[in-house]
Amino acid sequence: MNTPTSFAARARRHPSFVLGATLSALLLLAAALSLLWSPYPPAEIDIPNKLKGPSAAHWLGTDSLGRDIASQLLVGSQNSIVVGIIAVGIGLIAGVLLGCLASARRGWVEELVMRAADFTFAFPALLSAIMLGAIYGPGLVTGIVAIGIFNIPVFARITRGAANAVWAREYVLAARAAGKGPWRITLDHVLPNIASVLIVQATISFATAILAEAALSYLGLGTQPPQPSWGRMLNEAQSQLFSAPLLAVYPGVAIALSVLGLNLMGDGLRDLMDPKLARKR
Repeated sequence: MNTPTSFAARARRHPSFVLGATLSALLLLAAALSLLWSPYPPAEIDIPNKLKGPSAAHWLGTDSLGRDIASQLLVGSQNSIVVGIIAVGIGLIAGVLLGCLASARRGWVEELVMRAADFTFAFPALLSAIMLGAIYGPGLVTGIVAIGIFNIPVFARITRGAANAVWAREYVLAARAAGKGPWRITLDHVLPNIASVLIVQATISFATAILAEAALSYLGLGTQPPQPSWGRMLNEAQSQLFSAPLLAVYPGVAIALSVLGLNLMGDGLRDLMDPKLARKR
């Protein structure tokens, strides 16, 4: 008979989770380090030293304006963290509220919420950012709002589906028979039982938000100069693609590793929080 093991012990034996958590920790560490220190001010222009290769003075070299690449990567990680936290937070809070409302009330309320979610899916983050940018101007806030709006129907659908399954369980039927109202049942029984699903989705949505922010910045709709951004670094590197290809490699690798780490950690969390898989490990 298999004896139950702790979450931490199972997590250490899960290679995808370990690798994903390590890469995600490096992203957080880079953002935290950049708040206290960076080799150079990221926006400092040094034309005489432009397009220099890696050296003791500039670990990853300099760009076409002589700015230090390592400093830009470190400070640029702050944008990824900020966009991920706020945009996912917007989607999580609003989406969970709408999903719980649809599941608790059912009928025309559920139909209205789901049709509104379908309508919102017709406006992906990029299109929303273009519309908001045309009205309010491009910028980091515009990108965050656009990504956050796109996340709302994602969380609403997942919350509604998971909550409907919980509402059909015997202990919920017993709570209803005992006189508990829909919102009391939602708080006491539904949300605690779907929390693991929401945590996994938040992790995966965090990776999507980082990728979306990079795409918006690449197109000039996200973070604006002089604030460093991995996406804008890719945009600026395309004119030097043949003479200095490393300018595109560095931010591209940073984006890829961040997204890969969060996706692997999300997949690992899904496995670790699945009771059936947990008993096998």
